[in-house]
Amino acid sequence: MKKKTYPLIIAGKKQQFARAVVVGDLVFLSGCSGRLEETGEVGSNNLPDQMRTAMDKIRTALTEAGTSMENIIKTTIYLKNMADYHLMRQIEREYWQKYAPRLLEEPPASTTVQPVSLSSPEKLVEIDVIAIIPK
Repeated sequence: MKKKTYPLIIAGKKQQFARAVVVGDLVFLSGCSGRLEETGEVGSNNLPDQMRTAMDKIRTALTEAGTSMENIIKTTIYLKNMADYHLMRQIEREYWQKYAPRLLEEPPASTTVQPVSLSSPEKLVEIDVIAIIPK
């Protein structure tokens, strides 16, 4: 099976893990967060902004890998505070409405976890994605 790796570059530096890996018709994205790729800093201290930044990164990475958000089959969402769960899902629905309306009717499998911490204290959310490349 063919494998293609897409590097992740933050603040001009190649990271030790990939942005995305495509194996066959599956796309595996690394956790997308509110961290800005240009600077490496988290761009906002509020969940809606961080969610939208993460979702924008997901959309861009999937397009680069040859698919779209409508082909997401699984998400794992790491949420710093589970009290933000309903707000997180609201922002997600609004994003699907704008960029992947089919997911409103046929949502991906999804797991939400509240970790002890994320990789930096400013991060409020991080999202892993698995998608398919349709034939």
